[in-house]
Amino acid sequence: MVNTGNNAVGVDNTFRRKFDREEYLERAREREKQETESRHKSKSKAPPVQRKPLKHRDYEVDLESRLGKTQVVTPIAPLSQQAGYYCSVCECVVKDSANYLDHINGKKHQRALGMSMRVERASLEQVQGRFEQLKKRKPPGTFTEQDLDDRILKQQEEDEERKRQKREKKKEKKKEKALEEEPEMDPEVAAMMGFGGFGSSKK
Repeated sequence: MVNTGNNAVGVDNTFRRKFDREEYLERAREREKQETESRHKSKSKAPPVQRKPLKHRDYEVDLESRLGKTQVVTPIAPLSQQAGYYCSVCECVVKDSANYLDHINGKKHQRALGMSMRVERASLEQVQGRFEQLKKRKPPGTFTEQDLDDRILKQQEEDEERKRQKREKKKEKKKEKALEEEPEMDPEVAAMMGFGGFGSSKK
């Protein structure tokens, strides 16, 4: 039987949670306070890092030593022996040369080398000294106009000599061919027939 009276004991079946707003506000304030304190501590611990400005690379980037070579790739091999380009500074492997160049010129690699991405500002004296150094250093294999004219004349003479030799060979071949085609006839038979030969009558 169901008791329908007013004094029936009710059951809370709504399952609604009731929050104490003041308690949670206090917790949030404490957490924010701890975060700001830890942030200030971490900033005050380490002094600001002074990195050197970017410098010119003093070594040749090796992109072609392993080009065209076959290599067995295993998952247990160390990074330096895996397929691709290995960066010993950052200890990572890059799969192709374009990405490898991007990596070694990038911010992460330069920071690992202790350099910032800023370039040192050159003074007027440094620029003038660099110009003087470049003027003194004459690159090998440079040609003046005189050298160019001499080379052109030499090439023309070689071409003329080649053409002359070709013409002489052609004349020799013609002579040999004419001698081969000329029939050999007995002089007595030729005299009986009334002619001395097919050659010209001039002597």
